[in-house]
Amino acid sequence: MIKRRPNHVVWVATGAILLSGFLSIVYAADQTGSSAASAPRTVARTADGPQDLQQMKEQLAEQKQQLAEQKKQLEEMRALLLDQKRQIDSLKAQAPSAAPAKAAATVATAPVPPADTPNKMGGIGQVASLTPVLPPVLATPAPAPAAIPTAAAPLPAPSPQAVPESPLQLHLGAATITPVGFVDATNTWRSTNSGASLATNFGNYPYNTTLPQSRLSEDKMSLQNSRIGFRVDALFKDIHVLGYYEGDFVGGIGNGAFNTQVSSNSVLYRLRLFWVDLRKGKWEVLGGQSWSMMTPNRKQISPLPGDLFYGQEFDVNYLNGLTWGRIPGFRFLYHPNNKVTWGISAENASQYFGGSGGGGVPTLPAALGSLTSTELDANVVNGISLPQVHPDIISKIAFDPNSRVHFEVAGVLDTVKTFNPNQPPALGAQQHFTKTGGGVSVNGNFEVAKNFRLITNNFWSDGAGRYLFGEAPNFIIRADGSPSLVHSGSTVDGFEWTLGKSMIYGYYGGIFVGRNTALDANGTTLIGYGYRGSPNSQNRSMQEGTIGLTQTIFKDPRYGQVSFFLDYAYFWRNPWWVAPGAPKAAHQNAVWFDLRYTLPGAAPAITY
Repeated sequence: MIKRRPNHVVWVATGAILLSGFLSIVYAADQTGSSAASAPRTVARTADGPQDLQQMKEQLAEQKQQLAEQKKQLEEMRALLLDQKRQIDSLKAQAPSAAPAKAAATVATAPVPPADTPNKMGGIGQVASLTPVLPPVLATPAPAPAAIPTAAAPLPAPSPQAVPESPLQLHLGAATITPVGFVDATNTWRSTNSGASLATNFGNYPYNTTLPQSRLSEDKMSLQNSRIGFRVDALFKDIHVLGYYEGDFVGGIGNGAFNTQVSSNSVLYRLRLFWVDLRKGKWEVLGGQSWSMMTPNRKQISPLPGDLFYGQEFDVNYLNGLTWGRIPGFRFLYHPNNKVTWGISAENASQYFGGSGGGGVPTLPAALGSLTSTELDANVVNGISLPQVHPDIISKIAFDPNSRVHFEVAGVLDTVKTFNPNQPPALGAQQHFTKTGGGVSVNGNFEVAKNFRLITNNFWSDGAGRYLFGEAPNFIIRADGSPSLVHSGSTVDGFEWTLGKSMIYGYYGGIFVGRNTALDANGTTLIGYGYRGSPNSQNRSMQEGTIGLTQTIFKDPRYGQVSFFLDYAYFWRNPWWVAPGAPKAAHQNAVWFDLRYTLPGAAPAITY
């Protein structure tokens, strides 16, 4: 508060300064007059009269100069006083309006208690409340200025507090249930009629001599890739429990006259993923049907789809050359720190003999054709009912030094066991044959520039072709019924570039299947895979180049996401043996367009 100073104080101070200046002038003039009056007497007494007069003149001039300087100082002091008076008058004019503003600012900037806590200052509103929030009342109000009325000024009308909306989640006891899934409307065009549906079979699109398939194109619309699922998160005695379920409609077309495209697109719902994961501290265990640990990761060894690499392309069978599977099993993980993860898993095995995804099937000995129905998983007929020696054993170690780098090495061990029913019983144990194989993969995902990633995934195996979408058989059967492992390998390399709401990507994928041949029991007929005269379904290599765009149209955690996909792919494959006059390769072009709505929802953040 600014105190008023009476006007007479200013004038008294000014008068005192002027009086002191006037007295100094009078004193100086009196000194000059005294000197002048005594001058004649001095002249009369001294013998040097003219010299004394000169001294008096010099003294008078010096005193006159001093008076001028004092007068100048007096004027400066007077100007300073006038300036101070103007400032005082200005402050007095502003004082009545400044004080209320200051008091209002004090109330407006008073601290507000945090959400979910009582208002310790006696306020009448809380941040966590859905009702409008009012500023808290000060415990000790500031005294009102003398020039301001003592009544408190009315507070402004309160405005409602904005409460952020949560993503779509359900809370059941201590568990959080988050729906996952999306609706896909897909149009697929292929340059040949390969007989595939939404998913591409990489191993059997027709040669240009295969009629009429090579002369007909196909264009199909489908919602089969739509997914429905949920995840459940709960915390039980420091154990994070995570359950995950996911299914789609790529299970084929049901039997019956009405399950056609004439009147109704009736398709079968199928299981994709269904597992539970428990983690406490550095240890983690998972059981159920999950992505195989041979599937490349983007982050650690996580089973969640968002932490895996299977490309951005829209093909339901993903990328030619990708190692993957969705297989029942158990896995155990150890996290020594946030940068290293090691895991080992036991996953459902398969005595895989070819035919999945259009892949070639080795030629059996003439006397052992029945093995495909009793011992060998061929053409995906009855693999779930066939005998297995033991689960496939997979181990993986992943390194994540930072968010820009992921590097991993994985290995798989599998075993095949066969029995020759045609050998005489006297041979006893000689009727059984066992062979152990496996494979190794080295994968990396690197952000070399902001939002620009390079990807490489490489696999080589001796008897583990099933992990290449079944494009390579695990083994062949010799004439005596013993298995012989088939070499196979693949690579998937490419880039992913995020530009705002757009992602541009491009990949190359290739599979190589080794030749493995034998002689039948007659000693002259060739059997196995890739022999001279083998069918052109026994591919030596299968390759793909694809490029595409994923565009986000709308995204909000409360309402979900709308996006579209545009993808082009070119496929070509080469057989091991080309008959005279036959084409050396088969080719196919494909284009996908998809419009997708993704359900809203985000899983709760979990820290370990």
